[in-house]
Amino acid sequence: MPLEVHARYTRDEIAAAFGEMNPGAFREGVRYVERERADLLLVTLNKTEEHFSPTTMYRDRAITPRLFQWETQSTTSAQSPTAQRYVHHDVEGSSVHLFVRETKSNALGIAAPYLYAGPAHYVSHQNDRPVEILWELERDLPADVFHAARAAAG
Repeated sequence: MPLEVHARYTRDEIAAAFGEMNPGAFREGVRYVERERADLLLVTLNKTEEHFSPTTMYRDRAITPRLFQWETQSTTSAQSPTAQRYVHHDVEGSSVHLFVRETKSNALGIAAPYLYAGPAHYVSHQNDRPVEILWELERDLPADVFHAARAAAG
């Protein structure tokens, strides 16, 4: 996988790095790439009503530089195959990769790139539809990203 932790990438570059030739498949910000056995989580921290519906205003945020709270899609139940794949990914030999950006686009309206926060490992979960999952990153978030991600959900 030709990605460097803490480098920034566009959605197209992320898709290509995992062998996906259809970046449109990432429309919802999550994608399981079966041949790579990898879940890709693309998070926008500061969500606005202009770009996100009420059911997609997820409370994604950093708890510490290494712990990240993330919410699944609103239709995902804790018992669903998708949620169970997240929970058991280490045991089942799949990986989870977290990508974070502060806003959807820059001042010129161009899509903002994502910071590759790196591989993440399941810690715990709670709630249902959406499921709130706590991930532990292999490396601390950079300080500026941590502060933006900590402030995102209030």
